[in-house]
Amino acid sequence: MLLQEFGADIRKKNMNKIFKTNFISPLGVRGLLLILVGLFLGWLLFHPNTKTVNEQKAVVNAKKEIWTCSMHPQIRFEKPGKCPICGMDLILLNQSSGANEDSTAIHFSKEALELANVSTSIVSRQKPTKEVRLYGKVQADERLMQNQVAHISGRIEKLLVNFTGEPVRKGQLLAMIYSPDLITAQQELLEAAKSKQSQPEIYQAAMEKLMQWMLTDKQIAQIESSGKVKTNFEVYSNTSGIVTNKRVNTGDHVSEGTVMFDVANLSSVWVLFDAYESDLPFLHVGNTVSFTVQALPGANFSGNIKFIDPMIDPNTRVAKVRVEIGNAGGKLKPEMFANGIVRANLDQYKDKLVIPRSAVLWTGKRSVVYVKQPSTNEALFNLREVELGPVLGNSYVILGGLKEGDEIVTEGTFNVDAASQLDGKQSMMNQ
Repeated sequence: MLLQEFGADIRKKNMNKIFKTNFISPLGVRGLLLILVGLFLGWLLFHPNTKTVNEQKAVVNAKKEIWTCSMHPQIRFEKPGKCPICGMDLILLNQSSGANEDSTAIHFSKEALELANVSTSIVSRQKPTKEVRLYGKVQADERLMQNQVAHISGRIEKLLVNFTGEPVRKGQLLAMIYSPDLITAQQELLEAAKSKQSQPEIYQAAMEKLMQWMLTDKQIAQIESSGKVKTNFEVYSNTSGIVTNKRVNTGDHVSEGTVMFDVANLSSVWVLFDAYESDLPFLHVGNTVSFTVQALPGANFSGNIKFIDPMIDPNTRVAKVRVEIGNAGGKLKPEMFANGIVRANLDQYKDKLVIPRSAVLWTGKRSVVYVKQPSTNEALFNLREVELGPVLGNSYVILGGLKEGDEIVTEGTFNVDAASQLDGKQSMMNQ
């Protein structure tokens, strides 16, 4: 053990001696400095510049294309193709462009525009015309509907109109009524006629009684000249039309004023359309309504609005719009379904901007469009919120947010918005 400790001390002293001899000497210090200087110069010459590396990485990343699906952004490929989930064409994920200095704009290459089917149009001022679609039914003109009533009480001895839908003409004999009251009144007339020279007042009262039962002067004259009492009283039609309701049968007892038939004159009819309350501001009396009837394909009709119901039905939430039209040929029949269109000029929005409906993305709270940046050959689009006016069929009136001459995306708007979402920029759902 003592020998081992002695040997270790000898080795330690020898190493200290060697170190002092080689490195502490002036020559050893100069050699050490030369080595350190050489290492530093080598680091300066061969160490890569951080800026150069970043630029090289940016070039590599810019050249690397990434294709994704507008509906499934998790799909990423390095070449174009079809989405494996929905089968849609992949679109090029926007790459950074030197020309795109606006960080909020979305950039599209020429190939990406074609794949996304993006097209644009220039915003212009137009004369807005709104198409209001109406649905309704043909109805009989209420003003041409009449009731055929019994003017005296009695028993129906004979009916000459026997079913609903039968046409009648004015002055046509409808029924024969046996009336005891009429027999008594005729007898009074014949007795009064014998003394009409001496007692004209009694004779006049007997005539007026028969006239109140709707006997004509001719019928009264026939009774007086014949000197015989008629047992049956004739009921004549007071209008021409179609029997819409037959209320009595042969042998029925009727009272004075009992309705026997309902008759509708269909030479002119109404078309009653249902108008929703949102469409009422664009409808006015005098507007022309063009309509078709499902039962008469190929036939076109038109008429003017004569009346708009001032009350909204609480159950259907619609108001009736009435169009009156002649029906001499009888083609239009009550209860036929009709589809109408009103082209209303919106004078209150005259010379306003009008854009296609396909250009607008509506979130429920705001409406946005994509506007192409002017004075550039690059396809750069910026999102812009707009204020919508009324809908004009396939277009909108714009109240604010655009100006005349702006170029907006009219087709492929959703694809542009999807690309903006994928690029992490402002989009329809991301403010």
